[in-house]
Amino acid sequence: MDLEHWRGKIDALNKQLVDLLNERAECAIAVGDLKRKQGLPLYAPERETAVLNQLKELNKGPLSDEAVQRIFRQIIDEALRLEQDHAEDES
Repeated sequence: MDLEHWRGKIDALNKQLVDLLNERAECAIAVGDLKRKQGLPLYAPERETAVLNQLKELNKGPLSDEAVQRIFRQIIDEALRLEQDHAEDES
């Protein structure tokens, strides 16, 4: 297989990743809305720890567990930012 094949595959995967990240973001906004209605804090460090631990169990490589956790910490940070922005927009 040639370079263009692999680049095409990466482009298709990038599209899937963006679609999934946006779907995850919509879920995070819904979770944030529920937390606000229940008077719960938006940030739950114990949940973040549980998610990161679960990802380590799911990871089969070739990315290291640490790499997966770095990526998902960023995803979690952006989701929290969305939850906070959505709360401000509703005020």
